[in-house]
Amino acid sequence: MQILTTRADLSAQIEACKRLGRTIGLVPTMGALHAGHASLVRKAVAENDIAVVSVFVNPTQFNNKEDLAKYPRNIQRDAELLEAIGAHFVFAPTPEEMYSAEEMNETFAFDFGGLDQVMEGVMRPGHFNGVVQVVSKLFYLVQPDRAYFGEKDFQQLAIIHHMVERSSLAGTFGNLTIVDCPIVRETTGLALSSRNERLSAEEKQTALAISRTLFASLYWAENPDATVAEVQQKVIDTVNAVPGLEVEYYQIVDQQSLQPTDTFRNAIGCITVYCGPVRLIDNIKYCGC
Repeated sequence: MQILTTRADLSAQIEACKRLGRTIGLVPTMGALHAGHASLVRKAVAENDIAVVSVFVNPTQFNNKEDLAKYPRNIQRDAELLEAIGAHFVFAPTPEEMYSAEEMNETFAFDFGGLDQVMEGVMRPGHFNGVVQVVSKLFYLVQPDRAYFGEKDFQQLAIIHHMVERSSLAGTFGNLTIVDCPIVRETTGLALSSRNERLSAEEKQTALAISRTLFASLYWAENPDATVAEVQQKVIDTVNAVPGLEVEYYQIVDQQSLQPTDTFRNAIGCITVYCGPVRLIDNIKYCGC
């Protein structure tokens, strides 16, 4: 496995792979890797000749400088994990390598088709502009056949699909396929996240109420008299009743449009909760049957 830190080195390796007709899988990450990331990388290794993993804490998607500073980083541990899994290349650039000064200081413009007007887009203005900015750069540099993203960041995944669908009309990213990968949870039910590293042992126990409540909401939704608004509020009230947890939002939306819905059919519930100072996200899909 090779660790590459410059765009020039990455491009040289990609060109060599393309000349040999190798298929390439890309897993974009911000490091602090865990078993959830590992599942994406294993899939990329299994489905492609070459697996590339980016490890880059992208400053343009943070609207909170303190959050950016506290984001966990451990490239040595990440590299050891990725080598054991079978990744071929790790791309770990600096912000200065990825962006010009102008790009760092100007908001990346993109038509999100309204997907950024709810949930994370409201709470973190400019966040998805930074996400699309860095992911599009990675797609240009790596030219992957497949790119792998986890469903825990469901709104982000929907936006990536939208970006690729719009770009496909012009053939910008070739025949790129976005591969959706399910949420990976601890045996306790807690969704794996790099931010979990910032939780104390006590806070991790407290955070279990998030997934426990989401799973319970599946049963609440099966009640023929239950409405979306009632289940939504019950989730918020149940989580907020746990000392140490504070819901920022819980919204049940349509899985395609991400707009509020009054039916459980094809719906997903997306939640953001503060556990102490740590911001955690999770989601649950409703079948609507």
